[in-house]
Amino acid sequence: MAYVTKKFFQKELKKTFKVLMDELGISIHEAQRTVDRKRVLVNGNVLEEKSGEIQGEIEVVVFQPNPLGLQPVFETEDFAVFDKPSGILIHPRKREEIQTLNDDIKYLFGKDANAAHRIDKGTSGLVLVSKDKKSEAELKQLFEDKEVYKEYIALVNGEVKESLEIKEKLLTDLPESKIRIKVHVHESGKDSFTKIEPIEYDKKNNVTLVKAIPQTGRQHQIRAHLFHVEHFIIGDTLYGLDEELAGDYLDGKIDEEVLNLTKSKRLLLHANRIAFEYKDIKYDIVSKVDIKKEFYDNCKF
Repeated sequence: MAYVTKKFFQKELKKTFKVLMDELGISIHEAQRTVDRKRVLVNGNVLEEKSGEIQGEIEVVVFQPNPLGLQPVFETEDFAVFDKPSGILIHPRKREEIQTLNDDIKYLFGKDANAAHRIDKGTSGLVLVSKDKKSEAELKQLFEDKEVYKEYIALVNGEVKESLEIKEKLLTDLPESKIRIKVHVHESGKDSFTKIEPIEYDKKNNVTLVKAIPQTGRQHQIRAHLFHVEHFIIGDTLYGLDEELAGDYLDGKIDEEVLNLTKSKRLLLHANRIAFEYKDIKYDIVSKVDIKKEFYDNCKF
């Protein structure tokens, strides 16, 4: 379980931050964030005032790693790289009792370790992880400055005959969309750019193995751009189905039919390569997963 509730009794009236810092061994910043996230209860009531004093029965919801047993595929003193399987979240959503990559990150490297970027739950592949706050800030800055090269492999519907440069703005929360989490090509969206290069066409099944290179880092960028050019990713339950069916899937109404509808047990998108320079050293890390075999093992053609 990702979250547990720690209980203790505070006999004397004492500053909230001091109580949390002493009992949990956390910094004042972490104590403030814990209160802000409404994870502190005093005598059964959620604590709203973070600058006051507390006493009595205290309950605090804290993250406690429950690792899946994942190990990094590459590691230095400052960071590590994991090859995340499909179907695993990087961070827990709210207080769901599920295991995520974050469990293994915290378990192996401590509470200050964190993923420097994200990939979708259904997407497999390389995730860069910082081991402390300093390296986290430095690595995230590399992503913000577009100094990290990312390369994905996908199996898509139809024949991709030549390289594509998709420069279409992407917008989240389109008012007329039935699915709030879906990203849409829209003139009011943010500039987005993805390069697509065909690798191999499977004429029998009418699918193409492609390389996708995002130049920007928008949510669902590769999935939305490939859908826009009518080459949706096999196994994509959000962009590979019409909105009514996608909504039914998200509501848990068509779980058994998904394999027939999307032709795969999983989203066939894999973060295959990541390259960057950090502290004057160039790193170029490539996934060792035989992703073509992995894709076809999950297909129903």
